[in-house]
Amino acid sequence: MNDGLQKNNQTGVTEFILLGLSGQSEQEEVLFGLFLWMYLVTLIGNFLIVLAISCDISKYPCTSSWPTSPVLTSSISYMECMTQIYFFIIFINMDVFLLSVMAYDDYTVICCPLHYTMIMKPKLCVLLVVASQVSTNLHALLHTLFMVQLTFCSNNAVYHFFCDPYPILKLSCLNTFINDLMVFTVGELVFMTQFTSIIISYDYIFSNILKLLSAHGIRKTLSTCGSHLTVVSHFYGAILGVYKHPSSSYSVQDVLTTVIFTVVTPLVNPFIYNLRNHDTKGALRKLISYSII
Repeated sequence: MNDGLQKNNQTGVTEFILLGLSGQSEQEEVLFGLFLWMYLVTLIGNFLIVLAISCDISKYPCTSSWPTSPVLTSSISYMECMTQIYFFIIFINMDVFLLSVMAYDDYTVICCPLHYTMIMKPKLCVLLVVASQVSTNLHALLHTLFMVQLTFCSNNAVYHFFCDPYPILKLSCLNTFINDLMVFTVGELVFMTQFTSIIISYDYIFSNILKLLSAHGIRKTLSTCGSHLTVVSHFYGAILGVYKHPSSSYSVQDVLTTVIFTVVTPLVNPFIYNLRNHDTKGALRKLISYSII
C-alpha cells in the first residue's frame, strides 16, 4: 500500500521550468542582453574564421562554440531537456579535446618547429576529429541514458538557464548515486586523461624554455602559450568546481560558475588561438581584401 501511495505521489514531469540566473525579471533582461551579445560575438568570430579558411583550404586551425542561450524564465519539454543535456555533454567534451590538441600543437611548434608540418598533417587532424567525435558522443549517450531512467517528481523548477545535468538530477525522486558515480568515474577519466596530456605537453615546453638563453625566445614562447594556459586554468577550474561534489549539493554559486565554461570559454577560444595563428591572420586579410574589392 505504501508503494502504491509513493507511486501516486510521483507525478510524471512532461516539462521543466528554467528560472534563469536571477529571480528578478529586470536583472534577467540585462543578463539576457549581455549573454546574447557574447553568443553573437562567438558565432561571428567562428563564422569569419571558417569563411576565411574556406578561402584557403590548406589551413586547419581549431575553433570552438558551445551554443548556450541564457534566457528569461521559460519552459522546456522533457525530451528537449534530455536532448540539451546530450549536446551539452558533447560540446563540453569537445572543448576538453580542443584544449588538449591546442597544447599538443604548442608543444610541436615550440619543441619540434622543423618537423611541425610533418607531424601535424591533415590526416592526423582528421584522425583527432574522428576520435574526439566518437568518444564525446559515446560519453554523452552514456550519461543521457542513465538520466532518462530516473523518475522526476512534480517539482519541475530548474534554477538554471539551461538543462545542466546536476540541477536536473536534484529534481529526481530516485537515488542518483549511480549517476553521480558515472560523473566521478567516466567523466573524470575523460577530463583527467586530457588534462594529463596538457600537463605533459607543457612539461616538455617549459623544459625547452629553461634551455633557452635568449630573453626574446622566452617571451615568444610565453606569448604563444600564455593565452591557452589562461583558458585551461579557467575552464578546468570551473569544471572541477562544479562537478567535484555530488549533485545534491549543487548551489547557486555553481550556476554562476558554469557561465565560465559555457559562455566565456567559447567566446575567447577562436580569438586567442586562431587570431594568433599567422596562417589564419593571412586568410582573414585575404577575405577582407576580397570583400573590399
